[in-house]
Amino acid sequence: MWAVVPIKDFADAKERLSPVLSLSERCVLARTMAEDVLRTLLAVSELGGVAVVTRDAEARRLCAGLGVRVLAEPRNRGQTVAVMAASRTLEGEGVTDVLTIPGDVPLVLPRDVRSVVAAHGAAPAMTIVPARDRKGSNCVVLSPPGCVTLRFGENSFYPHLEAAREAGVSPLAVELPNLALDVDTPDDLDLLMGESPRTRAQEFLAKVGVPGRFRRRSDAAAEARVSAAVAGAAR
Repeated sequence: MWAVVPIKDFADAKERLSPVLSLSERCVLARTMAEDVLRTLLAVSELGGVAVVTRDAEARRLCAGLGVRVLAEPRNRGQTVAVMAASRTLEGEGVTDVLTIPGDVPLVLPRDVRSVVAAHGAAPAMTIVPARDRKGSNCVVLSPPGCVTLRFGENSFYPHLEAAREAGVSPLAVELPNLALDVDTPDDLDLLMGESPRTRAQEFLAKVGVPGRFRRRSDAAAEARVSAAVAGAAR
């Protein structure tokens, strides 16, 4: 079984975090989360290899330093296209099982990946880990790699289940809290910082003072509510 991690350009990553993080901070966070994920995957002996699909030069340098295989793409074509292309490449090389995971789930631990691998059944099979809102798909294992047509997006979990059934595959959903948190919005960032610090991503966010920014945002929101209430009472 191989793991596939699609990584878009770090410079364009995590735009929805702009209310809390600057552009340069978002770039560093995206790289740091990807490193957290890749180091976790590399620690799982049950995986035969780890491959990243990217065109980003910094992502390629990260992979080179870690010893991760890079499958180059000419442009960012989205998670679905990247994963399906990588799966076809690996299947053509004789890989029979592919696990895909995004690069923005920094809390994932080796034991989480092992749980998914252990739960996965004999081919044809799909195992899927939903995001915390049960909309996204934060980990998918397919055997064989192309047995189900993937369709990643903000609302992919239930469509993936339906796609599996349409393909004659009984999907298995596995709930794993560490894998359920993908960091896309300020609320996700707040949840990440609320967890016990153990990742490079959390270390970076603490270093640049993100917890204080959330406190200021909360204080400003509270002041706005009070001002609105006072204004309403004065009418």
